Amino acid sequence: MAKWTPKHEAPEPLEGPVVATITGGTILWFVLFLVQVPFYGWFDDRDLTWWVWTCLAGAGLGLIGIWYVRKRDAAIKRHEAARTAEAAAGTTAGTAAGPESPQDPETHPGT
Repeated sequence: MAKWTPKHEAPEPLEGPVVATITGGTILWFVLFLVQVPFYGWFDDRDLTWWVWTCLAGAGLGLIGIWYVRKRDAAIKRHEAARTAEAAAGTTAGTAAGPESPQDPETHPGT
């Protein structure tokens, strides 16, 4: 059997307000849990208590998700800042008097 190969490249992943999306979902799961708690007896009579605990598990996993996407977002921003600083340093290093040179007035303002 022949191996299947895609005929086109995969699209770039969509980037949006990831932290806000995960936070909103977590809040929604927790609100659903709180709404169902007063009716726990009804769920218990029908062997549907898993609905209540699923909402609580969704809220708990959402908290882990919030922590994860905040760390991811901070790492992406650090990477972009480092890349920008590296690009800026690369353009400055190409001049005759580099950034460590005493003739550069920006690095030695007292001269």
